[in-house]
Amino acid sequence: MQIIINSKLFIRSRMNSKKNETIATKWFEAFNEHNLEKLLSLYHNDAKHFSPKLKIRKPETNGFVNGKNALREWWQDSFNRLPTLRYTPTSLTANNSAVFMEYLRKVDGEPDLLVAEILEIENNLIIASRVYHG
Repeated sequence: MQIIINSKLFIRSRMNSKKNETIATKWFEAFNEHNLEKLLSLYHNDAKHFSPKLKIRKPETNGFVNGKNALREWWQDSFNRLPTLRYTPTSLTANNSAVFMEYLRKVDGEPDLLVAEILEIENNLIIASRVYHG
């Protein structure tokens, strides 16, 4: 049996994976700096976001927000309430359209929380993100 790989497609896919991994790294940097503008610059204007924490804090959203303005409001509230909030990445797995991230959510005075998040990426911008934790 012979396997033929389209080398141009493979190289393009690996390049996109690396770009997406870089976006995830920039995401962690911006988040941990609590730099909203830097963080939002990684997102498409119409990006969608789901978080169980959002569902608890704002039940009317059912855990979803849409667009940069809603993301800004959500994160600004989080940064204001939790000034020591930071994420410590433990694992990043990227392909040509997404990044799967695992990290520890750390807040002084609270137990660490293991979190998984998926960033869906198109044209070098995050178009959707979904957070999962226990």
